[in-house]
Amino acid sequence: MNLSNTRRKFLIDFAALGAGFSLSTLPIMGKEQPVSPGKRVGIIGLDTSHSLAFSKVLNAADASLELKGYKVVAAYPYGSRTIASSAKRIPGYIDEMKSLGVRIVDSIAELLEQVDVVLLETNDGRLHLEQALPVFKAGKRLFIDKPIAASLADAKAIFEASERYGVPTFSSSSLRYLENIPDLKSGKLIGSITGVDAFAPATLEPSHPDLFWYGIHGIEILYAVLGTGCQEVRRIYAAETDIVVGTWTDGRVGVFRGLRSGKNGYGGMAYGEKGQAVIGKYSGYLPLLYRIVEYFDTGVVPVSPAETLELVAFMEAADLSKRKGGGPVNVQKLLS
Repeated sequence: MNLSNTRRKFLIDFAALGAGFSLSTLPIMGKEQPVSPGKRVGIIGLDTSHSLAFSKVLNAADASLELKGYKVVAAYPYGSRTIASSAKRIPGYIDEMKSLGVRIVDSIAELLEQVDVVLLETNDGRLHLEQALPVFKAGKRLFIDKPIAASLADAKAIFEASERYGVPTFSSSSLRYLENIPDLKSGKLIGSITGVDAFAPATLEPSHPDLFWYGIHGIEILYAVLGTGCQEVRRIYAAETDIVVGTWTDGRVGVFRGLRSGKNGYGGMAYGEKGQAVIGKYSGYLPLLYRIVEYFDTGVVPVSPAETLELVAFMEAADLSKRKGGGPVNVQKLLS
């Protein structure tokens, strides 16, 4: 992987280094709450409901002990500027974040002076590489919300920068943590997995490849159960439905159904040597937040770069297959 193309050359180092780790306080629900050294969380991007949802959970006066005392103390709002459905949320979310005691700052550089770790929540995946670089350069651990980027090339560049600056990072949808997935993967429920069908909403956003915008939730379910090893992808596209079929090198098959009509939902079915099992149920953001704070504490990522890159390649292959009228696309060639 290299950063030689024009898009990557223009990105400059504007990160502020050396944020202090002094004990600070955060006003929550009218009371001063202590924020322990090293636990100050910063958010980039107030154009998604995730920013507010995460902040409410982390900053609650009765926050779970499993959240290890991390509190959101500052946020940089931008965030999408050209995607209207996202950008229009920012003014309202700024006000709500202020009510949680979160300081609103004017730049990422200013944010990095005040925080220890960062949640990159910007809804526009095209901005993630640009916004992640100063965080890596400042040496601060970073979670990147879905999609990690709006292209496989940018996703590769993000992980290359992560390695270069010695700051591990990860990206994930909360759908990766449906409650029975660990028991499915381990073989406890239905033995060795032979295949998975997953479904999720797959609304489209013209600025992003089709599945990157929302279909990624269902692709995360596939990879959470099947892991890496997809060889080939084929896609059937219709205005209201997507069907994407991935064939793994060991013969397993993963199928994603993207929904654009009728009642939306998330879930799937796993097939194994001893039977079948429904994948579920969804438990909200908490399971993902627990993994994020554990990563903030230890630097150990719960999802490997290799898996995230293959997941992105799967989605990019689906876009290429659509252009080929449903013809096969080799995922591993895209990764090489």
